[in-house]
Amino acid sequence: MARILADTSATYALLDRSDRNHARAVSLARLMRRRRLTPLLTNFIVGETHGLVLSRLGSGLARRWLFGNVWPIERITADDEIRARDILRRYDNKSFSYVDATSFSLMERLGIRQAFSFDPHRGFRDVPVMYRAHA
Repeated sequence: MARILADTSATYALLDRSDRNHARAVSLARLMRRRRLTPLLTNFIVGETHGLVLSRLGSGLARRWLFGNVWPIERITADDEIRARDILRRYDNKSFSYVDATSFSLMERLGIRQAFSFDPHRGFRDVPVMYRAHA
């Protein structure tokens, strides 16, 4: 199965029925299943998503998601963090967060070419090219 990186915006949209992207997130999640794409999280995305769910939707849902998550989690390495800093330096005119940059780095390392995201610089498409295109 091919892998696709799921970021915080998409993961949160799946969890919050009132989120403006909820219906689209559910539809895309179904499409990913049909296409046999495995959503992948990073440990940084897990932390970011847990914090967001905790603050907006409460501790009960945050715990249920954290302990019930079935998507694989890939750890960000020290080399990913070094590369993330390089990305942030190179694209200093962009609003990538540190978590975004570590995700880009991990995607490069693992050869993942697509992301499930509702961030403006991301989307269900070729993300590494997207951040290069903004230079």
